[in-house]
Formats: sequence, structure tokens, C-alpha cells
Amino acid sequence: MPRVNAGAASREALPRLVIAGAAGDVGKTVVSIGILLEAGRAGIPVRAFKKGPDYIDAAWLSWASGHPARNLDSFLMGFERAASSFRRHAVAGGLNVVEGNRGLYDGLDARGTHSTAELAKTLQAPVVLVLNATKVTRSAAAWVLGCQKLDPDVHLAGVVLNHVAAPRHEQVLREAIESDCGIPVLGAVPRFRDAGILPWRHLGLVTPEEHPGAEGLDQRLLRLLEGKLDLERLLAIAGLAPSLGPPAPLEQDAADGVGLKVGYVKDSAFTFYYPENIEALEASGARVVPVPALGNDGLPPDLDALYIGGGFPETQAAALSANAPFLGGLREAVARGMPVYAECGGLMLLSRAIRAGGRSHPMAGVLPFEVEVCDTPQGHGYAVVAVDRPNPFFPVGVTLKGHEFHYSRIIAGADLPATACRVERGVGCYQGRDGVIVGNTWAGYTHLHALATPVWARGFIAAARGFRQPERAASQKGRDKTAECV
Repeated sequence: MPRVNAGAASREALPRLVIAGAAGDVGKTVVSIGILLEAGRAGIPVRAFKKGPDYIDAAWLSWASGHPARNLDSFLMGFERAASSFRRHAVAGGLNVVEGNRGLYDGLDARGTHSTAELAKTLQAPVVLVLNATKVTRSAAAWVLGCQKLDPDVHLAGVVLNHVAAPRHEQVLREAIESDCGIPVLGAVPRFRDAGILPWRHLGLVTPEEHPGAEGLDQRLLRLLEGKLDLERLLAIAGLAPSLGPPAPLEQDAADGVGLKVGYVKDSAFTFYYPENIEALEASGARVVPVPALGNDGLPPDLDALYIGGGFPETQAAALSANAPFLGGLREAVARGMPVYAECGGLMLLSRAIRAGGRSHPMAGVLPFEVEVCDTPQGHGYAVVAVDRPNPFFPVGVTLKGHEFHYSRIIAGADLPATACRVERGVGCYQGRDGVIVGNTWAGYTHLHALATPVWARGFIAAARGFRQPERAASQKGRDKTAECV
């Protein structure tokens, strides 16, 4: 298993904690948010990271830390690249919180490959285990002992109890864990009676952008968690993590985006973007601008390409359907041949209609099919697709590793369009395929991370460069000349 090179000449202290769970859905996000908010209130610089490909938890970590939370996914990007991303974005002398996913040892197989535990070892980070204390007392100590014994190389430094019923319940749990396991209980979070604090829906937590009570939520959470987390001891444990070497240099991208203007659809309906994806486009020299799908305007007239990420178009389908200027502008841009790259929710926006909640909401109609939102996941987990047909964005022969998580599916019909990829792992769009191609538009269910797939940004910029109209290029050149003279 790859490890961070701690013997490098240049070192920085990067205090850090991995917040792991004995299982999934035990409250890791609430605990991680609470630690970040408490540290921030104390004036301590904080940064946050999310193990795995999750967008929603990362969005809440970004909200709590005030900085973009970075996904660290060893399956997608490898251990060394994930560790290098941590070293690049962690704050020296502050607190860096890495929220795990699922259970501590849960990975791709029975050996826990790519688990939170393996990431914690790669980062040489102490682990704080979050336990759901509902209807349990001394048995909680058995869970902790099991986690300690399964892999002694994991530095299990403490426990936070969640869903604690009463002070007596907390006392018994503390005594059992601390006496039988020899590690401290670093917090005890009561069972929230206010279900609106961090409400759930089909893909997980409601996003910060759609939370009905986001304003003032930080203060509500701080009041609820007052005195429940031992921040002083958490900081002391984080500070014991060894120094790490400098990050590996970022791969130099040969893409030339200077003079290009590319948009990405960004509002409360479309929020699923890795920071690295936007940064990779900006690093090419392109001007990258957010474009709201819920605004009153159409597309900017001078875009050279458009990126439509995922999100929750189904929850705002009526508003999207009513935005005729935007949908019309999208159709017109596609008809002109402008490159459009769409993932998951973007595919839904480009479809003829979204069927959800017993209603059908017309969409852009770029793709010749409708999608329906189901009650159960239609694709969930890592995806591997092999590009085997010509398309505007990727060379034939390249293999793409990503992930998918969607409750929607394409309603099959006789006029299904061509696709660019063979699905080797996952579900994709239909018939073992992903990457629907219509003109210069790519639409699929697989989400890609630019740090894990550098070819994505290069292909996107190349498609934009190929589309750019000569007269607009000449016009830009004239403006550049004028700016030089000034």
C-alpha cells in the first residue's frame, strides 16, 4: 500500500483527524461539521476533506469550514495522488478534518480495499470513531475493541458518541469504552429532536443551497453542540500527527484555453461540481463563468462550451421547465454545435422531460428521450467506462474511472441515440452503455473527477477550441491588442 514520504526534506505540521464511523449513517457529517464550527469559533484555521466521491457531504464541509472541501478518493485517483491533494490544500498549524465514508473498514471487497482505514494510514492521521449509541451500552466497547484489533496499524485515538439518550446513558458508555478499550470518549452528541437541522432525502442530506433554514444554521448547531465535543483534546490529538512531505507537483496540462469562455450551470438545482474540475478549466487559461438555469436570462451569447454538472433538477423541475429563455438558448446553442458536457442531472436537463411525483415536466429536448425519477437508486457506486466510439471529448481507447448515484433512469424507446462508452463497472445510461452523443453534446450518468482523469479537462478545452467561431476569435484578438495599447 502506498504511503506518504514523511522523510522528504521540506515538511510542515498539518494537524489532522479522520472522522470515521463504525458504520454508515452514524452521524459522521454532523460531528465533522461540529468540530469545524467549534474550531472556527475559537479562531483556529480549518480545512475539510471528504473521503470518497460524495458531493453533498463535501458541500456541508465546505459550508462549515468556509473553504472548498476536497474529495480524497483512492479508487479514482490512487493513494499518492489523494495524499498529495491533502498536502496541497491542508492548512498548516490549524485543524484539518477528513470525514470518512461508510464504516471505517468498508471498502471495495472483503479486505477493505480503498476504505477509510487505508486512507487514514496513508495520511498517517489519527482516527476518531463515531458510534451510534442508540439502544446500546457496553456493547459499544465491543465495537471499538473490534476496530482496534482488526488493524493495529490504524491509530484509533478516540470515540465520539452520537444519539446519546440521557446523561446516565452517556456515563455508562464512557466508563465501558474508556476502561475496556483504553481510549478516550471525546464527545457525546444528544439525539436531535429538531429533524429540520440537517434534513434528509433520497440522495442523502439536503444540500446547503436548498436548506430552508441555512441562514443562522451555524449558530443553531453551535448551541446544540455546546459542551458536547472536547475540542481541546481533539486538537491535541490532531497535533500529534507526524509531519508530511511536500505535495507532488500538479500535472502540467497542455490544454490551451486562452481566449475561450466556458460556462458551467450553477444554482440550487445544479451543485455537483468538484472544485478541481472548475480549477482545471481555469488552469488552461479559459475564462470560466457560472450560468444559472433558474435565472430569467438565457445562455450568455459568447460561450465556447458548456458544462452541466449534477444536482437535483427533479426537485425544481417545475421552475426549470418554466424557464423558456434558458431552455430555448440551450437548444439553440446545441443546434449551432457548441460543445456541451453533461453529467447525471445535466442529462436530465437535456432530456425531453423529467417525470417526477406523478407529473411530467418538459425540459430542453436536446436528447430524444424522457427520464423518470424512481423510488430506489438506479445506479450507485464506482463506475468504469471504456471509450470505444468517436465523440467530441475523449479519444477512443481511453478508460474513465468515475462514480454514479442516481434515482433517475432513461425511459427506453425505439430512438435511443448512439453512445460513446462501454460500461465495465456500474450501470450507465442503458444497455451497458454510457455517454450519449448528440452532435457535440455528451450526456452520461458517470461523474468524473479532474484530478483523477486529467484527460477530461484537455478534451473539454479541445472541444471548445474546435468550436470557437473564427470571427469571434478575431474579435477577441482585436480586444487583446487594444488592451495592450492601453
